[in-house]
Amino acid sequence: MKLYYSDTLNPRKACAVARHLKLPVEFIHVTLEKGEHRTPEFRAMNPNAKVPVLVDGELVLWESNAIMCHLAEKAGSDLWPRDERRIEVLRWLMWDATEFAPAAGTFYFEHIIKPRFLRSEADPAEIARVTPDFERYAGVLEAQLKGRDYLVGNALTVADFAVAITLPYAGKTGLPLQAFPEIRRWHAQLNELPAWREPFPALRAAAAA
Repeated sequence: MKLYYSDTLNPRKACAVARHLKLPVEFIHVTLEKGEHRTPEFRAMNPNAKVPVLVDGELVLWESNAIMCHLAEKAGSDLWPRDERRIEVLRWLMWDATEFAPAAGTFYFEHIIKPRFLRSEADPAEIARVTPDFERYAGVLEAQLKGRDYLVGNALTVADFAVAITLPYAGKTGLPLQAFPEIRRWHAQLNELPAWREPFPALRAAAAA
């Protein structure tokens, strides 16, 4: 299997799951600054010109949540449950994509993507606009986590990898987490996973060389 990624938000999910499951994946870094995701060769794999992309034999799969589920199923892992929890996991994947991630992701875009790729500073007005949405959806997440180790029952699933993906950047982006102790506790627990803390092995290997 080959996993095309960059050291950005959505590829982090797929890389973390692949590393957590110790799958035989070749990690191929795509340099966004050089436009490698917009080449004809890359667009042939993903017409959206985005990372991540997984190539598994004849299967070419894009969208990070789908890649996570495929990797878990390939490994026979309960990260993508086979019982009634699967629908619950799917619900949280959809909630994240439509509600939580757009709000939390704005903090990431303003504080990390804009300075890195657009050479511009965060817009305080945009942060102020999205903060009430973030706090509202963070309240939903806080209530779900109360009394639970993880989002779905007490077992780690791909839902945790998806919904928590902006939290490693909370310090750099100023995510307002002070009022949400359950979210902070949950993320501290995820941080005990080596693959969550360091999901980008190819970059780590390059840095060590």
